[in-house]
Amino acid sequence: MANLILILGDQLTPVISALDDADKSSDRIVMAEVHDEASYTNHHKKKLVLLFSAMRHFAQRLQDDGWDLHYQRYHPDNKHQSLEAVIADQVHAFKPERIVTTECGEWRLHAQISEWHKTLGVPVEIRPDSRFVASKQEFADWAEGRKQLRMEFFYREMRRKTGLLMDADGKPEGGEWNYDADNRRKWTGKPAAPAPFRIEPDATTRAVIELVDEHLSDHFGTTEDFHFAVTAEDAEQALAHFIDFALPCFGDFQDAMSDDEDWLFHSILSPYINCGLLDPLAVCEEAAQAWYRGQAPINAVEGFIRQIIGWREFVRGIYWLHMPDYARENRLGNTRELPWFYWTGDTRMRCMHKAIDATRRNAYAHHIQRLMVTGNFALLAGVKPEDICDWYLAVYADAYDWVELPNVLGMVMHADGGYLGSKPYAASGKYIQRMSDHCSNCHYKVNKSTEDDACPFNALYWHFIDRHRDDFAKNPRMGMMYRNWDKQKPERKEALLQRAEQLLINIEQL
Repeated sequence: MANLILILGDQLTPVISALDDADKSSDRIVMAEVHDEASYTNHHKKKLVLLFSAMRHFAQRLQDDGWDLHYQRYHPDNKHQSLEAVIADQVHAFKPERIVTTECGEWRLHAQISEWHKTLGVPVEIRPDSRFVASKQEFADWAEGRKQLRMEFFYREMRRKTGLLMDADGKPEGGEWNYDADNRRKWTGKPAAPAPFRIEPDATTRAVIELVDEHLSDHFGTTEDFHFAVTAEDAEQALAHFIDFALPCFGDFQDAMSDDEDWLFHSILSPYINCGLLDPLAVCEEAAQAWYRGQAPINAVEGFIRQIIGWREFVRGIYWLHMPDYARENRLGNTRELPWFYWTGDTRMRCMHKAIDATRRNAYAHHIQRLMVTGNFALLAGVKPEDICDWYLAVYADAYDWVELPNVLGMVMHADGGYLGSKPYAASGKYIQRMSDHCSNCHYKVNKSTEDDACPFNALYWHFIDRHRDDFAKNPRMGMMYRNWDKQKPERKEALLQRAEQLLINIEQL
C-alpha cells in the first residue's frame, strides 16, 4: 500500500487536499467515529447526528466511486477509542508508505497528528486545507507588522482576491465596501419569515439518531425533529432555499430576534460549510449572482458574503497565528463559573431563555443571540473564558475550535485585550429591546435598573463599566459610556452597583 489517507468529520469534500494525486488501486482511505472525538466536550446530540450521518453518507459515496475505505462506526465498546488507535491498527495491518491527511481545525488534534510520525513510525504528510480563501501563511503575512488586526481591512483584501462584488474597475459594487449600517432593523412580523429548509431523515440518519439516543444520551440537547442536510446534494438544496426565500430580507433583519421565530431570514448554512458539504466560495458566488439578477439587495448580499470571506477567514487566521497560547487568554481576569442555566434554559430572563432553548432544540442560534444575549451576559457577569468557550464549542452544530474560540474568547469575552475586536460588545437590556420583542414577555422590566424586577442586564452593564475602568476608560470607542457613568448621581451609582452585586451573588436564581 502506498498511502493511508485519513479524512476527518469536517472534511467531507470530494476535492479535499488529502485526496490530491491519490490512487484508487493502491491507497486506502480511513474514516472513523471514535469515542474520544465524540466525547471530549458535551457535543449537542444533533451535532453528533449531523456529523456521523454526513460521514457515513460521504464514505458510501467514496466506496461507490471505487475507493478502498475502512470505516469505523461509533460504539462505546469499540476496541479503538481514538483516531490514533484506529490509524495505528491500519498501519500495523497494511504497512503503508505514509499517512496523508488535510490539516485539521483544532490545535488539540493537530498537535496529536503532528506526533504520529514518532508514535506510529510512519511518515505523516499534513496538507494545507485549500477550502479557505486565505492560507495560514497568507494571513500571517498580512498580519505581520500590524499593531492591530481589523477584520474590515482583511475583508477588503479577500474581496479583491476573490473578485466577489467587485466591478470591472476594481471597486466595490454599489460604491461601498460595507453595508452593515443598513442591517439593523427590528422584525415586527412582516415580511413573514420563510419556513426553514427541511430534509426528512433517511435510514442512515435514523440509525444514527438511535445510536446517539442510546449511547450518548447524557449529551446536551435533543435529536427530536432532526432535519439537517447530511449530503452535499441536500446541502445544495438548502443553499438554493436560502437564496430564493431568505436572502432578500437577510440584510435588513440579520440582527433581529423574535420570541416566535427561531430562524427568521438566516441561512443555517454554516453547519454545512464548516463540515465540508458546501464550498464557502461557491456559496458566496451564488449569493453574489442573486444580486446581479436583481433577486436580493446589495446590503443583504454584502452582509452575507462578509460573514464568510470576512469574519470566517479572519478568525481562522487569528486562531492559527496565536495557538495554543491564545486559548489561555483572560485579560479581564474573569473567575466566575458558567451558570447552570446555560445548560437548561431555566431562567426568567426571557432573551436568555429563548436563546438557550433554541440552542437546546436546534443546535443553532444566530450571531446576535450568540454575541449580544448569551455572550453579552457571560461578559457582564465575568464568566471564565474557558467555561463559556467550551459551552459554545459543545452546543452548536457549526462549532469547531478554529472558528469558535476566537469568536468567543476574542469577540464575545474580550479576553484577548482587544486584539480581535476594538471594543467589548457589552450592552444593557436596551439593546435587546431595540432588536427583539423578548422584553415585552419577560419577568423583568427593561425600563428599570435597580428594582427587584429590573432587567439584570442593566445593572450588570454598569457594574462591568465600573469595574473595568482601568481597562477601557482610554478606549476612544468607550469614552461616551464613561462620561454617562460619571454623570450619574452618587446614590444612583451605588444603587446600580448594589443591585449588580446581588444579581451576581444569586446568579443561579435569575
